[in-house]
Amino acid sequence: MLNFDAVRSKQMTMNGLVAGLNQGDMRNLTNEMFDKMLGLISASGDADVVFVPVDPTANDPHAVQPEEVKMPWTLGHVIVHATSSAEEAAALAAELARGVALHGRSRYETPWREMTTIAGCRARLEESRRMCLASLEMWPAEPHLDLMAELWPGMAPVNAPGRFAMGLMHADSHLEQIAEIVRQTKQH
Repeated sequence: MLNFDAVRSKQMTMNGLVAGLNQGDMRNLTNEMFDKMLGLISASGDADVVFVPVDPTANDPHAVQPEEVKMPWTLGHVIVHATSSAEEAAALAAELARGVALHGRSRYETPWREMTTIAGCRARLEESRRMCLASLEMWPAEPHLDLMAELWPGMAPVNAPGRFAMGLMHADSHLEQIAEIVRQTKQH
């Protein structure tokens, strides 16, 4: 798996981290990430999916309901969030690779309250893996690596591989959260 620490600490750009990686590399990294998430929940059951963990640092400024801003995320919530972010990054990376300039978001997130079973979490992860891998098949033989997108002010613009890797980095940022929720469910 990629180590995103240098990107997070702004010692390296995302494009610098992924320079030289091709679609095959992106496939391998995608499979590693989804295998890791599936491994983390391999011993989990249905009750674990809806268990509300203790998370004193919970803060979701994008929450739909004001009472959800400081609410800890369930395992199901984290899974649907991480997968939707990976899919969005993969879809937008395919557009960049095809020479289409960034034109907004491309995101759908399964309602987290509907994610109530471990079978549902596993199915969501496998579906997301399939979608992310399929997006790589949309890349032309010679992707437009010179086309850049600024994702937010202050961040170095990214090209198609960089945009794809942003989804992996986002998923990576939730691995410890998933592991902690699983740990708490086993203690409970």
